[in-house]
Amino acid sequence: MSAYAVTIILSFLCPFVFLFAIGSIEKCWNFRGSCRDECLKNEKVYVFCMSGKLCCLKPKDQPHLPQHTKN
Repeated sequence: MSAYAVTIILSFLCPFVFLFAIGSIEKCWNFRGSCRDECLKNEKVYVFCMSGKLCCLKPKDQPHLPQHTKN
């Protein structure tokens, strides 16, 4: 097999090997959030993931909740 063919094959396999090594990453909130045990500093929690972990969202993906006003 030529070096070119090996390079092509490895370029396709490396991302899959990397994902296998770190494990699957559970996504949430329409694939905008990541399920974690603890959120990063700039992330907030709005819901829980199916696994029971926190659904962590970055500020740009956080929903704008209506403010409660007294009448």
